[in-house]
Amino acid sequence: MDSVRVVQFTDTHLFGTAAGTLRGIATLATLRSTLAHADAHIRSADALLVTGDLVQDDPAGYAPFCAAFAALFKPVLTLPGNHDDVAAMQTAMRTAAFQYCGHRDFADWRIVMVDSVIPGAAGGHVSSDALASLRKSLEDAGQRHVLVCLHHHPVPMRSRWLDTVGLENPDEFFATLDATPQVRAVLWGHVHQTYDGQRRGVRLLATPSTCAQFLPEADDFAIDAKPPAYRILELCPDGTVNTEVLWLESA
Repeated sequence: MDSVRVVQFTDTHLFGTAAGTLRGIATLATLRSTLAHADAHIRSADALLVTGDLVQDDPAGYAPFCAAFAALFKPVLTLPGNHDDVAAMQTAMRTAAFQYCGHRDFADWRIVMVDSVIPGAAGGHVSSDALASLRKSLEDAGQRHVLVCLHHHPVPMRSRWLDTVGLENPDEFFATLDATPQVRAVLWGHVHQTYDGQRRGVRLLATPSTCAQFLPEADDFAIDAKPPAYRILELCPDGTVNTEVLWLESA
């Protein structure tokens, strides 16, 4: 069978109007630029994946988000981040183009989207209900390879401030994954920087934002000078994951 092609975008941080800015960046403009840069990859993709913080604490931001992604005519798989309004996001994602959490199968692969949001908090936690849902998605995957996605980072990023707002219960999360040998990769957003590591043969990946980036390995909060970015993934029939982060400066 053919490989499954996915394009990941994350941390779009949209507002209800195009004038909305985050740290001086017009986030809708940078999203539009990112989507334009990714056009060829989007056209060949089986799915688009957005791993949280679709909006910046503004439920009105879901309207421009949905308008931008529905126009791409691809399945859009989503999960919430700490700046999302979960109830408003669930409502916005009810149209045919979008999926909120759960899982989706493509050829030899299952993509699982996990809710790691603690309402009102910057850090994350996979609740007992979310763990149960994850466990069922893994158990029902059959012989498919599995890509697990969430918003919060489950491993340290070696950044003092950032690691105070990561996943609170990584041991529970990884124990659930360890029971399923078909899990090939874990993918997240939140950290506004790239990461590529391994744990027990499972690929661990983080992706920069479509707007501003965080300075890696910083003790205190600091913004990096790097431009918007996104990730392309080729999920191969043998379970291999080929992936690359593409920065807008490479246009």
